[in-house]
Amino acid sequence: MLNNIQVVRKHWHTVDELVSRWLDERQELLVLFCSISRVRPIHGAIDRHQTQFHRFCEVLVDYVSAGHFEIYEQLIQEAVEFQDGGTELARQLYPVIASTTGVVLDFNDRCLEKKGDRQPLARDLSQLGVALEARFEAEDRLIEALHRIHAEAVA
Repeated sequence: MLNNIQVVRKHWHTVDELVSRWLDERQELLVLFCSISRVRPIHGAIDRHQTQFHRFCEVLVDYVSAGHFEIYEQLIQEAVEFQDGGTELARQLYPVIASTTGVVLDFNDRCLEKKGDRQPLARDLSQLGVALEARFEAEDRLIEALHRIHAEAVA
């Protein structure tokens, strides 16, 4: 039994470090989003600020990929280990998160192909902002319900 507790505790701490780094990346993403949102004039912005848009898209895709391929998997595994019903919440929230992925990838593709200047970039940024807000809210609920709630149990 003690060995199992140690394994769960070690897993929780590993996930905690992973989530912390991921949330730091989210912070960088938000700073970059605010920065590109202030670019004026908006017409031709991608060409004039190519490095800034490229960096934003890089962090955006890295953040989303880490969520899908690392974080969510670890949070679900933790919920299974603690057997406290968290997997049901994950099933409810994952479609919200997944629905934002298309918006993220479409924005990234338009920026990389410089199609953003042919389409209303302001509209694209607004849609991306709404999608990111929904995604962050769902992710925060997952983190709270599947991870942070177990902090006292592993202390």
